[in-house]
Amino acid sequence: MKNDDDQAPFRVAALYRFCRLDGFEALKAPLAAFCCANGIKGTLLLAPEGINGTVAGTAAAVGGLVAYLAAIPELDGIEIKYSTAAVMPFHRMKVRLKREIVTMGVDGVDPLASAGTYVAPADWNALIADPGTIVVDTRNDYEVRLGTFEGAVDPNTKSFREFPAWAESHRNELEGRKVAMFCTGGIRCEKATAFVKSLGIEDVFHLKGGILKYLEDVPAGESLWQGECFVFDERVSVTNGLAEGEAQLCRACRHPLTPEDMRSPHYVAGISCAWCHETRSDADRARYAERHRQVELAEARGAAPHIGRSSDT
Repeated sequence: MKNDDDQAPFRVAALYRFCRLDGFEALKAPLAAFCCANGIKGTLLLAPEGINGTVAGTAAAVGGLVAYLAAIPELDGIEIKYSTAAVMPFHRMKVRLKREIVTMGVDGVDPLASAGTYVAPADWNALIADPGTIVVDTRNDYEVRLGTFEGAVDPNTKSFREFPAWAESHRNELEGRKVAMFCTGGIRCEKATAFVKSLGIEDVFHLKGGILKYLEDVPAGESLWQGECFVFDERVSVTNGLAEGEAQLCRACRHPLTPEDMRSPHYVAGISCAWCHETRSDADRARYAERHRQVELAEARGAAPHIGRSSDT
């Protein structure tokens, strides 16, 4: 892989697998113990339909976790995208039990039985350039703001739970077209394509490995991706070759910010941004300012850098 730098301090693994995971509750404690014993941090979700999550650690530790998971018969063949991080991108390790590993909230949607057709990154450009194809970004609005594929439809959803309603209301626009769907790592599309197919739409496709695999495999000069890809850890975003992007998080509201957002008069590092300025009180901002001051004092004393800290503060 292009960004698999053995010298990078941390390897990040975004992973998932849909499967019949009977007795998933019993996996929680030993899985958490293994990760903690090996210095791995991040979040793993376990549900009757499988596993999902993103974790980080040394290359050796993450390799050990992958082997640990592969030894569980139901999880053999797990989908994994690797990247690297200069600093640990997570604060702690969490293993959670859930009803779904990606929450759509619609009963009976089974990616194992009816997901769309996989399209490899090398073939994706040709599919979405076809005039008969409608390209749908299944991610949430704050993710789409940072980047998306040229010509993609943005459903403007705040959460994945809103996607089924959007698909139903736009069914007439999808019928008779090739529907090409994509998401960050591929997991949301497994369910999104299964749901769209349940509406009676048959020509449904999704990007195998998601945006992350596309950015890893497709050279920048051939890429139809525009902007950066939001990731759910303290790196905030990645770009071509899975290099860390320029986007940063507002420490008040956790909204991802582009360099343009950080030029707003409402942006104050660690305190506010244009997305939350009107919804936070002076007392809130005073509290954030004190927190930010304490971070700076800790770093001045030589403490470890604040995770996800803005480079301009």
